[in-house]
Amino acid sequence: MINAINSQEIKMRQLEESAHNKIFGFWIYLMADAIIFGTFFAVFVVLVRNTTDGHTPQSLFDLGNAFVETIALLTSSLTCGLAMLSLNAGRIKQTLWLLVATFIFGGIFLTLEIREFIGFIDIGATPQSSGFLSGFFSLVGLHGFHLSIGMIWMLVMMFQLAFKGSTLETRTRLKLFSLFWHFLDIIWICIFSIVYLMGVSL
Repeated sequence: MINAINSQEIKMRQLEESAHNKIFGFWIYLMADAIIFGTFFAVFVVLVRNTTDGHTPQSLFDLGNAFVETIALLTSSLTCGLAMLSLNAGRIKQTLWLLVATFIFGGIFLTLEIREFIGFIDIGATPQSSGFLSGFFSLVGLHGFHLSIGMIWMLVMMFQLAFKGSTLETRTRLKLFSLFWHFLDIIWICIFSIVYLMGVSL
């Protein structure tokens, strides 16, 4: 009996150590991803004035649309944080509803971003048009791609929570997702400030 208890304790410690290692490894991934985004930001800043007498940030950017995108994404960050708190408290249904809300706000953001891209392309403002547009589509598109991956990840997490409930595995995975989602929010704030606000003020 004692041996069985000790064996369970050892197994639990191993699982907890594995969870900590996963979180640490994910932080390393986020730092590497931040370097990639930093490179894309640098490229955009260098190319922002290279409009080749074509479309400029002032003629293209709609700050109202970008502001709505920002509010939607920041709200999704709030609901994502509340979902983590609900899961830690063992409230699975509330966690699922908060993840649904996070998914909806993320979907609103992605829809507005895609609509903006299509609007630019319709008037001939394509990535091939100038260095500025190449840098813009690369940076903002990279963020949108990450967000799309995050939304797929979110759906998987909702199914896992619905069928598995609150386990060490699901809590760890949701924690990793939460870090990823908040990271994307921080990146977007930088995009809104550097790309949109700085772009229209040039």
